[in-house]
Amino acid sequence: MGAGITQMVEYELPKLEVTGSSPVARFDFFKPNFSGGAQIFEILKNDTKSKARVGIIKTAHGNIETPNFMPVATLANVKTMKKSDLIDAGVDIVISNTYHLHLRPGEKTIKKLGGLHSFMNWDKPIATDSGGFQAFSLAKIRKIEDEGILFSSHIDGSNHFFTPTNVIDIQLSLDSDLIMSLDECPPYPIGEGYAEESLLRTIKWAKIGKEYFREKETNSKLFGIVQGSTYPHLRKRAVEEIVPLEFDGYAIGGIAVGEPSNLIREMTEFTVPLLPESRPRYLMGVGLPEDIVFAVSQGVDLFDCVIPTRNGRTGTLYTKKGKINIKNTTYKEDPAPIEEGCGCYTCQHYSKAYLRHLFISNELLAQHLGTIHNIYYFTHLMKDIREKIVNGTFWEWSHKLLKN
Repeated sequence: MGAGITQMVEYELPKLEVTGSSPVARFDFFKPNFSGGAQIFEILKNDTKSKARVGIIKTAHGNIETPNFMPVATLANVKTMKKSDLIDAGVDIVISNTYHLHLRPGEKTIKKLGGLHSFMNWDKPIATDSGGFQAFSLAKIRKIEDEGILFSSHIDGSNHFFTPTNVIDIQLSLDSDLIMSLDECPPYPIGEGYAEESLLRTIKWAKIGKEYFREKETNSKLFGIVQGSTYPHLRKRAVEEIVPLEFDGYAIGGIAVGEPSNLIREMTEFTVPLLPESRPRYLMGVGLPEDIVFAVSQGVDLFDCVIPTRNGRTGTLYTKKGKINIKNTTYKEDPAPIEEGCGCYTCQHYSKAYLRHLFISNELLAQHLGTIHNIYYFTHLMKDIREKIVNGTFWEWSHKLLKN
């Protein structure tokens, strides 16, 4: 039996053979189709020195330019942010959580109020996770069975059984644009025996869920999730079993649950080339800028993570030269913005000194302004990536960025 990857290595963006192609015509419309219909993804430009690509994911609520980053709106809101803040930052899509919305306020309530877009006043695309991540994050209050995941609510202790079919029903009630198949997200580190057992469950659930989804008339698009922990042969097996099911897109899960960046990159570099080029690829939970840039070079199209919002609320702010802790005394009398030239509302109106004062004083405004800047940084990082791929300078630009 194979062993998991444990060796720590230094990583640079790998130089690849030229695989470029000329841009194809852009589609600025969405043609409705039911499950199993036309592909939702179109590649507009391939980078010539890496596997990076620019594309469009077409949904009923608009197009998503890729590569792109999805801010996390677990409970139907990006913490501390209003809709106008997200629009001003250039956000194209957010991701909410099936488990949490099922518990409160409940998918029936949300459906009665017009679906998640209407409920949270967001008319752009929305993705939802199936609740599989909670198999990892809420390990103390869940029980994994072959038929699904039994949760004991963290709110009132009531039992909720998530199956490969009812998580699809919940997400369809929410009217999500991109929905996820039920999976088990194993922790790190984990033995190969349990990793394989867990993977077999995820594959079984993927098959059941895809067959169930096939009968649904919906514009929602279903992603299959590739698990396998840090064992390459299990990742390969997952791809071999799940890709033939012909999901609308593929997510790579279970590699942002405590592993070091080197290991995240190894699994990304191994797994992405196994996935079909014609479908969008989503790397779940990876959010460090350097890991995003690396993953884009491997051909990843979508990302999500709580890093920009969680760090924004605690004073860790991102710049092109790296992250800073605004609470440090060095910023006590600094009249400059977080980053010169940044177009976010925070940098346009406030100094580092004022922000530090707000954070040190535990003012609620600090969390709002910090999050505004970080979300803007991440959305514009993705915009820069897309522009560099299109104009053919991504390779050189990415190396310079990583040095900073």
